[in-house]
Amino acid sequence: MKNYDIIVIGAGIAGASIAAHLADSRKVAILEMEDRPGYHTTGRSAATYEPNYGPPPMLAFTRASARFFNEPPAGFADAPLLTPRDSLFFMARGQEKKTEELLAFSTGLAEISEKAARESFPILRPGYAKRTFLDPHTGDMDVDLLHRGYLRMFKARGGEVILSTEVKGLLHRNGQWQVASPQGLFVAPVVVNASGAWGDVIAKLSGVKPVGLQPKRRSIGIIPLPGHDGIADWPLATDVGETWYSKPQGGKLMVSSADTTPVDPHDAYADDLAIALGIERFKAATTVEVEHLDHSWGGLRTFAPDGSPVIGFDPEAEGFFWLVGQGGYGIQSAPALSETAAALLLGHPLPDKVVAQALDLSHITPHRFRN
Repeated sequence: MKNYDIIVIGAGIAGASIAAHLADSRKVAILEMEDRPGYHTTGRSAATYEPNYGPPPMLAFTRASARFFNEPPAGFADAPLLTPRDSLFFMARGQEKKTEELLAFSTGLAEISEKAARESFPILRPGYAKRTFLDPHTGDMDVDLLHRGYLRMFKARGGEVILSTEVKGLLHRNGQWQVASPQGLFVAPVVVNASGAWGDVIAKLSGVKPVGLQPKRRSIGIIPLPGHDGIADWPLATDVGETWYSKPQGGKLMVSSADTTPVDPHDAYADDLAIALGIERFKAATTVEVEHLDHSWGGLRTFAPDGSPVIGFDPEAEGFFWLVGQGGYGIQSAPALSETAAALLLGHPLPDKVVAQALDLSHITPHRFRN
């Protein structure tokens, strides 16, 4: 039996980042079912910082994380976490309502002409975009560097990462959570459920009422573009309706239908139909003839029923702390979200930078799923 102040279940970006903050004042262990951290969602990200992407709570966390990405703490990373890359949002035919929604919640967007859009994204098909919006505040994120930075911070503060440790059962007894695994019994008064797509599975093992999490698959295809120069400098391009997007990667283009196919928690793989649909939509928006795929991959994005994350102690289960449902926004929001989660767990004031973004705690609390 190993005793801790806090046990974090899941070593992805959510678990690693909150654990790094908690380990500054508590004895903390991270339990990870895989043989390496970040195997599932964290390791399969489109790796983009987009402060105008997501529901209101994630907009707040993402915008409040900007300074961290541009000026990380000393020693956190040995290379930039964020490299600037513009984003273009195209309003295709019939996407007027979606455009109104985008503009209502966005900041810093500039409407540009089709000519200017084509100068930035030379394969844009003439006439496809009825309007085009430029976001100059976006960029490429080094997800692995960010994740490793939090794990290094966690270990430097005395935290322990225990891999290949699948949770088989949880029992709350005498104010303590007993977490059973093939590697033994782990005990702590507080358990943090940061298990991503498996969040409701862990809740059920704990005897805690699930919150209704739904993992959704995202399929990505990588296509070569022979004969095109300067691809590395192209923007991330997407339509306002989020039916496709493309982004440069290693001299090629990452293309997706932005699919959100409901699935059970699993080791995700790309769906051929979703890849084909993304390529067809991409071809309709551009002048490119896609001849073949270089390769493809799939990932999971997990959502609560209302699309916002679930962060906080369960009102019906003592010491059970939820940190799940980040959707596709968990990487870009991690610095501010993890600081906020740690503050809520420890009973500390919220970070000033999050308060400045007018975060509404009622949008993230587990209480909203309890009658």
